Amino acid sequence: MAVLRKLARPLLAAPFVTDGLRTLRRPEAVAEQAQPVVRAVGDRVPALAGDPLKLARLSGAVQIGAGLLFATGRAPRIAALALAATMVPTALAGHAFWTVEDPEERARQRVHFLTDLSVLGGLLIAAADTHGKPSLAYRSRHALDHRHPVRAVRRPVEAAAAVTAARVKAVTRPLTHAL
Repeated sequence: MAVLRKLARPLLAAPFVTDGLRTLRRPEAVAEQAQPVVRAVGDRVPALAGDPLKLARLSGAVQIGAGLLFATGRAPRIAALALAATMVPTALAGHAFWTVEDPEERARQRVHFLTDLSVLGGLLIAAADTHGKPSLAYRSRHALDHRHPVRAVRRPVEAAAAVTAARVKAVTRPLTHAL
């Protein structure tokens, strides 16, 4: 499975890195296309309202950074989530098939939109991939049930040893003063 991950991650990340580079070089085209989505999101969430050109550059930078992290296996779960976050506005702005009147163009945009959804699904699966290890939530839930046997025994033994040492000290103290 490790070989599969090492092969699949760069394949999944490559389009994001190339799109991010293209967006950083020419953000005007992406900003113009994203204008309706930026306006709609800005109406609902004022903190996200802003200049579409800056948001396009930010999205491109996130795609490059997260794509490279994901491709190299560095923080892959966080990188996959970041890529998924950039995927949603890209799909909504770039392939809004429901707004197209021409049936052929509408079908083409629907295919692109569904392709974006499938990539989003793959990124969400990658974000949940723990490499076969239990997740942090699972480990924290089961930490008390599966305590390490040495740790479970060590504390009572240390406490008993401390009590015994105190008793020995109390008994031997009068003897040392008598000498």
